[in-house]
Amino acid sequence: MGRILIGTCSWTDKTLIECGRFYPSWARVPEGRLRFYASHFPVVEVDSSFYALPTRHNSQLWVERTPDDFVFHVKAFALFTGHSAEVRSLGRDLQDAIRQQPSAKGRVYMNQLPEEIQQETWRRFSEALLPLKDAGKLGLVLFQFPPWFHPGEKSLEYILRCKEKLPEYGLAMEFRNGAWFKGASRGHILQFLEDNGLTFVCVDEPQGFQSSVPPVAVATTELAYVRFHGRNLNTWEKKGATVSERFNYYYSEEELQEWLPPLRALQGVTRATNVLFNTNYQDQGVVNAQKLSGLLGEGAL
Repeated sequence: MGRILIGTCSWTDKTLIECGRFYPSWARVPEGRLRFYASHFPVVEVDSSFYALPTRHNSQLWVERTPDDFVFHVKAFALFTGHSAEVRSLGRDLQDAIRQQPSAKGRVYMNQLPEEIQQETWRRFSEALLPLKDAGKLGLVLFQFPPWFHPGEKSLEYILRCKEKLPEYGLAMEFRNGAWFKGASRGHILQFLEDNGLTFVCVDEPQGFQSSVPPVAVATTELAYVRFHGRNLNTWEKKGATVSERFNYYYSEEELQEWLPPLRALQGVTRATNVLFNTNYQDQGVVNAQKLSGLLGEGAL
């Protein structure tokens, strides 16, 4: 039987810190907060790396502030998954080079950048994760593809290019377009991921939208990955909604009970099943994670 590791998507969310219901008063600085978080959960997802290129310095600090068996999953930089990113999210030297491009504004997409800058962003991202990898604390690099990433050969080719860019790391793929799971597409993408050693990200999220992905509990590698986004139907596709609004959700015990058999099944066929709560408004993530831990009887592994 593999381990079930339960945690949250970020330990630094502003609303979590400000609500005062998780971190004690002494954990007022980043070091104290991470040490406290790691005393309660065995795994976390680094969310900040989606918004800005991570740094080797921060990775080294994370290594030093967590137990030997702690696991960090790292979200891929926005430009790698078809999202736009703020120019200021790159290093100062890259910012200066980008601003010389005619198409450069406050935000850019990868295809708007010169080839040499594109390659440099991949290189810097990869290098930044080395301290985590060397310490045995790096789990997977999570690629969260947007709703406009449609199923098709071009998309599959791009996924393989991502693997080529980060050959030394394990990658996990999350889709936010329900078309990937219509008819024969479902079996095709799962087989594709398994054949190429890529981890499928299972999700729990609001259903009934074109973007909705069903809760398919399948493992395509020895590591299973499940993300809980909440079931807030009112804000899931609300225009202009903030991240906190979209994922504003406390799970009921009954809703989490639905996942006990699938999680136990994944545990039986994997080395580790990683369960991350993306309900990050105030203390929702930690409350939901603690509640599921209690139901599974896993505790803080």
